[in-house]
Amino acid sequence: MTINEEIFYGLLLALAGFLFAMLLTPLYTHFAYKYHFWKKQKQKTVDGKDLPIMTKLHAHKFKHTFPTMAGLIGVIAITIVTWIFNLDRGQTWLPLAGFLGGSFVGVIDDSINIFGSGRGAAGLRGPVKFLLISIVGLLLGWFFAVKLGWTSILIPFAGNLQVGTIGMILIFTFAVVATSNAVNITDGLDGLSGGLAMIAYTAYGIIALFQGNVLLFGFCMTVVGWLLSYIWFNVPPARFMMGDTGSFALGAGLGVVAMMTNAFLLLPVIGLPFVIETGSSLIQLASKKFFHRKVFISAPLHHHLEALGWGEAKIVMRFWIIAGVCAIFGIYLAAAGGAI
Repeated sequence: MTINEEIFYGLLLALAGFLFAMLLTPLYTHFAYKYHFWKKQKQKTVDGKDLPIMTKLHAHKFKHTFPTMAGLIGVIAITIVTWIFNLDRGQTWLPLAGFLGGSFVGVIDDSINIFGSGRGAAGLRGPVKFLLISIVGLLLGWFFAVKLGWTSILIPFAGNLQVGTIGMILIFTFAVVATSNAVNITDGLDGLSGGLAMIAYTAYGIIALFQGNVLLFGFCMTVVGWLLSYIWFNVPPARFMMGDTGSFALGAGLGVVAMMTNAFLLLPVIGLPFVIETGSSLIQLASKKFFHRKVFISAPLHHHLEALGWGEAKIVMRFWIIAGVCAIFGIYLAAAGGAI
């Protein structure tokens, strides 16, 4: 295919992902309201402390029923489009498996939140989620290193570094675990994580395109298509939440795509907002544990900005702008540093 045909192919898959998601949304909405997929507001931090500030900031969202687990729409749409039009052992098996593996962990967590009761109704405990997503990462990393034969990782501007099979499995697992948790942490405002993920997938799709990985480019565009549909319904005020089903799927899939483009070390640049959000949560936890004081009014950073009086739409839009600039810079580094 020529470059124009390759771009057209990716755009068609994006359109397919968008249309499938738009068609599935009324079906999801029907079942979400019929079976009460209501999101329970988070009341405790990961260390068991109360969340009075965040509870107050988001109290208006939980006055009425608010469905979650809408990530199922994207998981189904992307699976159908990829399975029918874009399935390939070398390029799209693994990112699709990452998407499905992440969503599996998320579905368990969301189901407990929706249908559970008592103290455990908030969802899976942190260590359990970490264990499950780590298993997903290890399995995918084994396939990546052993079946696809990847044993080196690109150091931008320095070349490929041989890390061996075990080293690659561990790096791959870290990519999946870190990215899935980062997207999950960022999923706290209407449209925030969806828009940031859309920009990151677009950036990696462009990198894959110029590498000649057309089918991987197509997969990224399929995800972008779903996210366009999701954001249509999720801009403030949101109609529903993607839940952990969507955030873990997006994060795990993005980690896989970063590894398959051999541009994982550019992920902190392309996904800088995710890094900042995760870092702010880690800083808050460490400060509270060791110094018994908070650095932020509320963490992650988007909640701190809310507490300072920033409007939700303002935070989301400015994060999107930052993500766009980071994506452009990341693509430039990919070209200059040897990934393209």
